[in-house]
Amino acid sequence: MALSTKIRNGIIESLTTTIRDKLRDYKPETNHMPFHFRLLGRDRYAMFSFVHSMNTTFGMSIWEQVAVILAKGASYHAERQYKLLGEVDEDTEKLISNIHYKLRKGEVVASKIEEAKQIKGKIKKGEPKFDPDSVVDLYVKVNDTENYFDITSVKPNMKEFVALKLKLLRWTALRLSQDKKAKVFTRLAIPYNPYHPEPYERWTLKGLYDLEKGEILVGEEFWNFVADDNIYEELLDIFQEVGEELRIEIDKKFAEFRKIE
Repeated sequence: MALSTKIRNGIIESLTTTIRDKLRDYKPETNHMPFHFRLLGRDRYAMFSFVHSMNTTFGMSIWEQVAVILAKGASYHAERQYKLLGEVDEDTEKLISNIHYKLRKGEVVASKIEEAKQIKGKIKKGEPKFDPDSVVDLYVKVNDTENYFDITSVKPNMKEFVALKLKLLRWTALRLSQDKKAKVFTRLAIPYNPYHPEPYERWTLKGLYDLEKGEILVGEEFWNFVADDNIYEELLDIFQEVGEELRIEIDKKFAEFRKIE
């Protein structure tokens, strides 16, 4: 099915507003970088810095905003920057550390069902406290399953993958500390596959995540999941449409960088 006019317009409006705000408010960095300036030129470096800043904007807001619009369009409850309150007791922290250690060592096979079962069996009722891992990029409730997403960069390194797995385990514990009956599924979302048309096969994934159960959703898998429909190509077309609409404004901003000496 095609996206409804309401959903399309919501995505277009969100993208347009975010990009225009960035174009209006962005100021080139004033850091003194003599080697970069001499090698690349101040104007080219300023343009590079702007593109890098745009990538940060995608990571911090655009992905989340678009995902919420799509999920709500599918009649799911969805929130971005969701506060997952809870309290993980000392025994459960030890259990999580042990699970994490064994996964890293390759002593056990990743299993979302088994990991959640172990945490559920150990966790004690806790207070709804704010935790260092409390902020969830995207929360989507599908029927009675609560999905908690960390939307990560497209090429996390090994240390990042390891740290993210620990966060997902702790999210499970935080939620179950408030309600052991809750159906919790914590996931990583990677917005697009940088290796397309080849499959996303980072060596860092092996053994640490339950890929068969969808603990990591990449590109098309993620967007189609939150929209509950096969909308990925149409979503790309919307981004292109907004880009063409803003082309003159973007080129004008780039022209400002060319004047920098």
